[in-house]
Amino acid sequence: MRLFTAFSTFALALGVSAAAINNTIGGSRRTCGTVLKDDIRLLAESDFSSKLQLDEDPEFKKSETSKPVTLKVHWNVIAADKTYKNGYVPKSQIVKNIEATNKHYAKSGIRFKLVSVKYTINRDWFNKISDNSTEEHEAKSKLRKGGPADINVYTTGFRSGPDQDTLGYATFPFKYAAEPKNDGIVILFSTLPGGSKTNLDQGKTFTHELGHWLGLYHTFEGGCEGAGDLVNDTPPELEPAYGCEYGRDTCPGGGKDSIHNFMNYSDDACLTQFTPGQLKRIKQQIKYYRGVKF
Repeated sequence: MRLFTAFSTFALALGVSAAAINNTIGGSRRTCGTVLKDDIRLLAESDFSSKLQLDEDPEFKKSETSKPVTLKVHWNVIAADKTYKNGYVPKSQIVKNIEATNKHYAKSGIRFKLVSVKYTINRDWFNKISDNSTEEHEAKSKLRKGGPADINVYTTGFRSGPDQDTLGYATFPFKYAAEPKNDGIVILFSTLPGGSKTNLDQGKTFTHELGHWLGLYHTFEGGCEGAGDLVNDTPPELEPAYGCEYGRDTCPGGGKDSIHNFMNYSDDACLTQFTPGQLKRIKQQIKYYRGVKF
């Protein structure tokens, strides 16, 4: 969606700690369940805009390189017991998800390396973890590893509580400074490659939530008006795309909707791409807020 320069018109917020995806119809459809706060997003994007001005400084650019970077992934499997139906996913599925996600981000200059897998049996965490819940704080406080550039993933069940049936959520880069222990990605265990979530079983929930962790918004943010996702090469989009709605064009001008974009809500089989603008924003976001040097 097109970039809009007047921050006061933002229709989306980053104020909550996470961007959530809720699964609502028989395991085959996503909707966003995040409560948005305009004032916090305004402050965050204003700060980000001031940091971007450094890119115009030749001395600052001299410190950058074009070398690809590798980010570490710490994967935490939270299960109710040692059965797959209750979240005990095999390491082979995790490895396949990392392999798939590396392909999805192949043009980004970023590689993701699985460095640890930890299994935790805790029925309450598995069933009740939700954004800003007691269970989430307990789990992350005990399990999180590393610094701002280390990706901590938690697979869980979302069986009850305010985020029941959620597919996943992730914290945005700017939130790390204030809430380092809360940083990370939480996803439904059955969305990994070969999982049991119909139409959402190719591991692309992790790819989508990782996009948020790297600083991206949904392609449909703001609808046809306003700031949108702050990326110039994603067309404006009235609302999320579901299934695989070929040829959909919900906003005048800008082109057809980005139904194949990983930051939309299409089925996994339909999600295949990021835009150059999104990949540029990712590098800028993690450089300034996660200390990643390219």
